[in-house]
Amino acid sequence: MDPIGHFKTITYHKIMVARMCFQVGLYKQGLLHDMSKYMPSEFITGARYYTGHRSPNSVEREKCGVSRAWLHHKGRNKHHFEYWLDYSFDRSEKKLIGMKIPKNYMVEMFIDRVCAGKVYNGEKFREKHVYEYYKNGIGAYLLHPESRRYLERLMKMYGIKGERYTLRYIKKDLKENISQYD
Repeated sequence: MDPIGHFKTITYHKIMVARMCFQVGLYKQGLLHDMSKYMPSEFITGARYYTGHRSPNSVEREKCGVSRAWLHHKGRNKHHFEYWLDYSFDRSEKKLIGMKIPKNYMVEMFIDRVCAGKVYNGEKFREKHVYEYYKNGIGAYLLHPESRRYLERLMKMYGIKGERYTLRYIKKDLKENISQYD
């Protein structure tokens, strides 16, 4: 149990996300990002399973078979694609599908992934790792196809052109809607 270590980690991550959100004009999202992590239902679990180099939710999932903190978190934070899963419009399919995610939450999702990579990898973090980690993860197939293309465009751009270029692109895109996402 390490409540101080967990508090420092989530606060550092939150500040990093806020700074990047501010750079692209998402002030409210930057301020409100991951506030649920400070709620007892998430914070206590985070402190209990804190390691400092990976998500406590992953540790909880491995030890308990499910992460109740994650279930709480994803249901309250629109920057997680899991928030946007719903049943197919075609009732005969009877399956969950990804709904199209508003661009501002896609941007916050991208920023969240970048900052999590920086927090958990420290000096070993490289811009190309954001897309590599995503490719090796799970769940991308559940993203709405347009949402997936937009997220992947941002991650690939970040890996090739860097942070400054990508954040300038995002700011312009949010202001002028230059991408074909919407």
